[in-house]
Amino acid sequence: MVVLCGRGSPWCRRTGCAKLRHMDWTPLLSTLSGAVIGIAATLIADRNRWRREEARHALETRREVYTEYVSALKAAGEEIRAVALGDHMSESARDAAVREAVRGTGIYTASERLWLVGPPQVVEAGNEAFHSMRALRDAYARGVAVGSAADAPLIERRREAMARMRRLMREDLGVGPLGIE
Repeated sequence: MVVLCGRGSPWCRRTGCAKLRHMDWTPLLSTLSGAVIGIAATLIADRNRWRREEARHALETRREVYTEYVSALKAAGEEIRAVALGDHMSESARDAAVREAVRGTGIYTASERLWLVGPPQVVEAGNEAFHSMRALRDAYARGVAVGSAADAPLIERRREAMARMRRLMREDLGVGPLGIE
């Protein structure tokens, strides 16, 4: 790079224009290039770290939602079974008691959370498990007896739906199969 100046200027007499004109710019350019590369590498590393943390957070959120949902489904099943085993004065009282038992488990909130964060295959399986529990709830509300012939296929449908849902949740979380279901 050539710096032009008037030969008679006071600045040229002090610094020497010839010296400035023939300066080696390589060390300065190398330093600047190194700084740019260092900054870029830091930004890329920070971005990658952020992505890993986001993925870890999303996995933990799904784990919490899945646990809440499975627990609520299990609690709802236990509650409706307990109500169905009890004595009720009328059919409407039994119907109201069974429906209230399900509402009290938090299943509806857990279901909505699953719909918000779960992948499609898990949401579909969760929805099937929910509907199998609702079919059981409706049967008990109509007066179907626990352990009866009408109860057996509903229980089997619920078990299969729950097993499929748990398997898909475990796959999504990166946990291997249990092999016991």
